[in-house]
Amino acid sequence: MPHRRVGFGYDIHRLANDRKLILGGIEIPYIKGLVGHSDADVLTHAICDALLGAMAEGDIGEHFPDTDPKYQGASSIELLKWVFDLLTKKGYSVSNLDTVIIAQEPSLVSFKKKIQQNLASILKIDNDCVGVKAKTNEGLGEIGAKEAIACYCVALLKGEG
Repeated sequence: MPHRRVGFGYDIHRLANDRKLILGGIEIPYIKGLVGHSDADVLTHAICDALLGAMAEGDIGEHFPDTDPKYQGASSIELLKWVFDLLTKKGYSVSNLDTVIIAQEPSLVSFKKKIQQNLASILKIDNDCVGVKAKTNEGLGEIGAKEAIACYCVALLKGEG
């Protein structure tokens, strides 16, 4: 009988000029981008952490340390593909994801469907198994001050065993 495993992920990165804003592997036109060792895609990082957590495989920093130069500027989507390969090798598949992106700006309404489709394609699940929500922080804290973007993710895995 298949069993289920739940994982939770979170990430936050600062915004800065002269960086691309990448969320869920999709470039979002904006005057700032996220700062990080890789492309700083907070959504994909939160998803990686949720999937790794569900498998009891640690976190993204353990697998892709920011002290390793080979991950400098890395595509977070490539990291997600590695995590997905690990999960497949361990006999799991993704049942569904639910994500929340917290950004004061830019508005993400017109990008949510494209992000959803991209993530579903990589994880080999139907589009309706990937929830992508976007919220502001009501002007509060570093996110509300347009200094950062954060993301939460809950993932449900199914597997035999």
